[in-house]
Amino acid sequence: MSVRILVINGPNINLLGTREPDIYGSTTYTELLEMIQSEAVKLKIEVDFFQSNHEGALVDAIQIARGKFDGIIINPAAYTHTSVAILDALKAVGLPTVEVHISDPDTRDDFRKISYIRSACIATVKGKGLPGYIEALKLLCAHLSGAHQC
Repeated sequence: MSVRILVINGPNINLLGTREPDIYGSTTYTELLEMIQSEAVKLKIEVDFFQSNHEGALVDAIQIARGKFDGIIINPAAYTHTSVAILDALKAVGLPTVEVHISDPDTRDDFRKISYIRSACIATVKGKGLPGYIEALKLLCAHLSGAHQC
């Protein structure tokens, strides 16, 4: 049985490559997904992707993940700092989750220092650019290695 990870991205992540390249770089969203997929192949795990600009759709994706995936990597983007609904969904499904941020929110606006979802996560990767997703994948895989082989 292969480990299955759902990678969830929130608002505006689909604009990578053109959105504030001084903060987020010039790599596109499609290139990010290809990078994660390539690493998943090396780790011999399966990944699926979901992106939405809508909070409710992110909550729905988290709920649907229960029973289908072994863990979640999530970059809730701006919803990190506002969404109790995403926190509650993560707690409700009980899947190990790693929070990812391309930039380091702690070095930006004061309101970005608050993460509503962090308490539902086994780890947070921030400020490492897009390679942070690979680190998150490896962290989650290591966490799951007690139950599965990664």
